[in-house]
Amino acid sequence: MERRTHHLTISLPHRLDTLNDLFARLREATAPAEIEALQDGIWHIWLTAGHPVLDKHLEAGMRALSAGDYTLAIQEFTSLTEASPDYAEGWNKRATAYYMRGEYNASLRDVRETLRREPRHFGALSGWATMLRMLGDDRGALRVLGRLEKICPAWPGLQSQLRDLRDRLEE
Repeated sequence: MERRTHHLTISLPHRLDTLNDLFARLREATAPAEIEALQDGIWHIWLTAGHPVLDKHLEAGMRALSAGDYTLAIQEFTSLTEASPDYAEGWNKRATAYYMRGEYNASLRDVRETLRREPRHFGALSGWATMLRMLGDDRGALRVLGRLEKICPAWPGLQSQLRDLRDRLEE
């Protein structure tokens, strides 16, 4: 039996305008409380799939993720990415579930899918850099953190991570 999926698209132009504004402000922010507030605003937009069916999968997947049921979380986020392949956060959440389950290659694949849809996704960039460091790819981690630095130069802990990686690579 052939399985047909109907793609649900999120067409909310004001979301993009709001995201662009928040990211512009994030690039300039230096105070940790301001950075956190701007990130919270961005996450709020990212965590709204924009359709009741999509939101149901997102919420169920996040509940499963919190409960440590990574298999169920991956199933829910897979349903979300199949129903709305352009929704970056579905890919990011599934990347997180794969990461938590120790499936780093699958996680890295989904991080790449996330960043194809939302190149400014600081959560995906941060997770990608963490995995690269765990895998011993300091040069790759430095490149990814450089991308993160363009989005939010004052990201807490970023400058020390960059310094550590540069020092290690110069040895």
